[in-house]
Amino acid sequence: MHNEALVKVRGVTQRFHTGRKEFIAVRDINLTVNDGEFVELLGPSGCGKSTLLRIVTGLQKPSEGTVLYRGEPVVGVNPQATIVFQTFALFPWLTVQQNVEVALKARGVGADDRAHRALELIDRVGLDGFETAYPRELSGGMRQKVGFARAMAVEPELLCLDEPFSALDVLSAESLRSELLELWQSGDIPTKAILMVTHNIEEAVFMSDRIVVMDKNPGRVVADVVVDMLHPRRRKSGKFANIVDTVYATLAGQTQPEHVEVGAAPGEPGGARALPDIAIGDLTGVLERLHEMPGRSADIFRLAEEVQADSDNLLSLTEAAELLGFATLAEGDITLTPLGETFAEARILARKEIFASRIRRLPLFQWMLRMLDAADNSLLERNIAITALELDFPPEEAERQLDLIIEWGRYAEILSYNDSSELLESEQTAMAKPV
Repeated sequence: MHNEALVKVRGVTQRFHTGRKEFIAVRDINLTVNDGEFVELLGPSGCGKSTLLRIVTGLQKPSEGTVLYRGEPVVGVNPQATIVFQTFALFPWLTVQQNVEVALKARGVGADDRAHRALELIDRVGLDGFETAYPRELSGGMRQKVGFARAMAVEPELLCLDEPFSALDVLSAESLRSELLELWQSGDIPTKAILMVTHNIEEAVFMSDRIVVMDKNPGRVVADVVVDMLHPRRRKSGKFANIVDTVYATLAGQTQPEHVEVGAAPGEPGGARALPDIAIGDLTGVLERLHEMPGRSADIFRLAEEVQADSDNLLSLTEAAELLGFATLAEGDITLTPLGETFAEARILARKEIFASRIRRLPLFQWMLRMLDAADNSLLERNIAITALELDFPPEEAERQLDLIIEWGRYAEILSYNDSSELLESEQTAMAKPV
């Protein structure tokens, strides 16, 4: 049973500007983390999970709204909270013990007390014997354990974790998840609550008491799912699978009418829809696997197991299949359309033709082809294309979207790109040039 509210986020919105354009990272977020809870923020890349974590810890001030800690407004960095990032962020010139002591030294703890507390925590996270080792001597999992020990050295009431297992291999991540849960459930750490960012659905169901599901454009809370299961949790249990399925269904949503699905062109009202960040070969593989299934349909959760894809990647692939009209989504299931079946059955060149016809209907590609037609000699400089995309996307996302436009356009043989000159042109124009 959970006690009083430790953190209350009320009406938080975070805006940022690039030039004259305003982007909204998160909008009107309301969230409560209670004393005794393990809460996970789950959602696709770009939904503002990490931004929200920084706001909660006081590392970032929101544009609007308030954050209360034990009923008091958070002003500046919250001394009762600490954060562990996905990158290990260790000082390579310091030993394990010295890295853990850094946090204590910053708090003004004396040398003898620092050493005692650091050694105790190193032992607690299972690194006894490695006190004098340097980060380069440790595996990724061991380095992240040092990060946990350093975070816990200051005895935070609120431990915030920003995808702490994402940089680890599968086995190291699994081991570290179990060890963190053991520390948390045993009461061996003074932490009152854990708030963790992830995009891994099974990880969230395996570890947390509640899953706050977020979506993007803009970042917002779309569901708050209670994980009413005792630890240790069995991934093969029916209840575990049902909760995972519920979260998949929430994130995947359901197919909308085509004019809604394809979005607008850059600069038009409503904003351009971003292309999902996927590899075309992976999309083809998913469609082929669906084609082999009874009814050409599958539960998205089960499909993730079939194709051995993590939840974030699979949701991007299902989004791409939906955007191209190859599949429909409803209530956590994905079903091939007749066009999707045709694509899955087709030979290589026929697939390219189908793919080309589908992306030509997307406003983002129609806009790019118009840009090329209007450019001098039908050649468009990469930096001009990025500047134009920045009307609708933050700079980093504009770069990614152009790379995806190029990759999809090359596969469909409707765009050509010279990496040396950084010039784009339509494939039709390139083919018409004398050799």
